[in-house]
Amino acid sequence: MPDVSPPDASPPVASPPVLRFAPSPTGLLHVGNARTALLNALIARRRGGTFILRLDDTDAARSRAEFADAIAADLDWLGIPPDIRVRQSDRLGLYAEAAERLKAAGRLYPCYESEEELDLKRKLQRARGLPPVYDRAALRLTEAERSRFAAEGRAPHWRFLLAHRDVAWDDGVRGPQRVDTASLSDPVLVRADGSFLYTLPSVVDDIALGVTQVVRGEDHVTNTAVQIEIIEALGGTPPLFAHHNLLTLPSGEGLSKRLGHLSLSALRADGIEPLALAAAAVLVGTAHAVQPVASLDELAAVVDLASISRAPARFDPQELAGLTARTLHAMPFAAARARLLAQGIEGGEAFWLAVRGNLARFEDAAHWWRVCRQPLANAAAPEDAAFLADAAALLPPEPWGEATYGAWIAALKAASGRSGKALFQPLRRALTGADKGPELAGLLPLMGRARVDLRLRGSEKPL
Repeated sequence: MPDVSPPDASPPVASPPVLRFAPSPTGLLHVGNARTALLNALIARRRGGTFILRLDDTDAARSRAEFADAIAADLDWLGIPPDIRVRQSDRLGLYAEAAERLKAAGRLYPCYESEEELDLKRKLQRARGLPPVYDRAALRLTEAERSRFAAEGRAPHWRFLLAHRDVAWDDGVRGPQRVDTASLSDPVLVRADGSFLYTLPSVVDDIALGVTQVVRGEDHVTNTAVQIEIIEALGGTPPLFAHHNLLTLPSGEGLSKRLGHLSLSALRADGIEPLALAAAAVLVGTAHAVQPVASLDELAAVVDLASISRAPARFDPQELAGLTARTLHAMPFAAARARLLAQGIEGGEAFWLAVRGNLARFEDAAHWWRVCRQPLANAAAPEDAAFLADAAALLPPEPWGEATYGAWIAALKAASGRSGKALFQPLRRALTGADKGPELAGLLPLMGRARVDLRLRGSEKPL
């Protein structure tokens, strides 16, 4: 059937994007890593795309299985489990094949300088006021010189021959970018021992996995021009690149894996809510205020790479506790239900709505469930015993519901002549063992008349 679309018809819908998060399993993820992971995962989620976890574990000496497991656990906790998981250590054959193709094309050449010789060259260049760029001396070696190095047992490392041209890309955060690769050293892609540096495996995987968009920290901007040249030399299409600002502490200090107290596992152990962490990690340093979100879908809807500031984003870990509390105060029962049941809390929505406004951490809900269902651990002889006995005598019959507390307090107020703190404080202390907490109107039906009566009369046996 012929195409009868009008000339101004909408263009076809773009294919779903493929994004990746590529940490090295050499330490625990911190909040800055979470920023990168979340941006990639949320963009993929919003556009129906694919989110890949790629473990850059070719550094066998530093990569550890426990860190790989911790990364997977952190992403699950954040609510962004990957659609695909790959390990670079399982893909070494792909990188070797790509290296051979680059050698055959004359784009990967052997170099024999030792690290000491290279360091001396750089020092001499700096002393002359020149940039410490590799001078391509290896390209001028004769076959006899290469043979002599081989006879001496000197194995080469391999550098990628940059085209010394302008490489341009439209960065999703930083806008149009341009780098003259003549200003860069030809990068080493393969070490003398045959192992691969970061750049080649990253590029090969982006091609093989069909990555369409790379969102990463601005510390990788300088890698981009080189990676674009390698991708094109291998016959691939460069993905879209976006380099977000990095998080710093209020002092200006950058985040790193050595800051164990800011690792995701440590924050999780401290009771920080994953949604609160996600909101803070994604929204700080953007045009949006950092505030609680009800879901990752809501957060994904506001992710806008163009709104990310070019300046470093100041992240204050002290604000996470308050953001966690605000997240819990607005959390719907549907989001809390499974977690409540996991703690043995069976009070349902009535309990959750009664206590959520007083939670600093989710685990605090267990305390209020014990207050409702078990003898008070800190029970003491009731103060104002005569008043409390009168209060017990006025308890309405069951069944109890939302209106029970109001009716009871009205009757007690009329009978005692009390109001304000003199009326409410003795009741709260007797019923909860605390001076403040959730509204008693919500707790009373959960406690039940028998328990309330015992507490008012000072007859409940403490644990």
